[in-house]
Amino acid sequence: MNTLTKRLKDRYGYAMTVLRGLVKTDFKMRYQGSFLGVAWSVLKPLLLFVVMYIVFAKFLRLTDHTSTYPVVLLLGVCSWQFVSETIGIGLRSIVDRGDLLRKVHFPNYIVVVSASIGSLISLGINYAVVLVFALFQHVEFTWRVLWLPINLVELYIVSLALALIFATCYVYFRDIAHIWEVLSQILFYAMPIMYPLSYVTDKGGVYASLAKLELLNPIAQTIQDIRHNFIAPATQPTVWNSFNSWWEKSIPLVIVIVLAWFSVYIFRRNSRRFAEVM
Repeated sequence: MNTLTKRLKDRYGYAMTVLRGLVKTDFKMRYQGSFLGVAWSVLKPLLLFVVMYIVFAKFLRLTDHTSTYPVVLLLGVCSWQFVSETIGIGLRSIVDRGDLLRKVHFPNYIVVVSASIGSLISLGINYAVVLVFALFQHVEFTWRVLWLPINLVELYIVSLALALIFATCYVYFRDIAHIWEVLSQILFYAMPIMYPLSYVTDKGGVYASLAKLELLNPIAQTIQDIRHNFIAPATQPTVWNSFNSWWEKSIPLVIVIVLAWFSVYIFRRNSRRFAEVM
């Protein structure tokens, strides 16, 4: 028993050492040769936010007409950037690290997890910027900010699960990268990121029903929850205050659980063949 426990501890310690090394290497290589370096992790979502705010909020008037909307928009952009980056980098991680996987024996999932942690670090930096903006906008924080860790865990699980699935598929089919590029654009415009959800619900009728369906998407649901709990609980609809029955409210969580299970299942089933296929 003691031998088994020691062996498990050694294996866990080895895995954590490899994970730390890969995270440091990935984060350094991400901005290697760049003049601004890590500053790009802040500048990219900020520049996208500026463009979206000018085009959609100022010219097209897609806004909820509140003083907190710019911060809500920035928060949505940063959250989506994390999802997109985690999946985009994660799906290529196994193939990009193919030489390492052939030479060194360690669990393959660590490669995908390390890519996701690099994106998580960038998200933390971006949220710090959002917090500064929120303070300048005199946002009145409520006790709901205590729910943020749970919201972030859910967002991370969804992103990592999709990254594991796409990474598995990418080993066999390189077209997955192009499919994800198209799919990410569809998801971006299909979710209330660049426009407030109230802009759709206020139209009533079938549009209000479509807005509710948007909230059943775990990514949209989580981003709305983050906006609601962090910045604007009074103006941001969530799945929790848009549906009456608990079974409807639980749909996004059920999807997350099933997605997480399926991603682990399909990755573990195929991981032993990665080195052979590549």
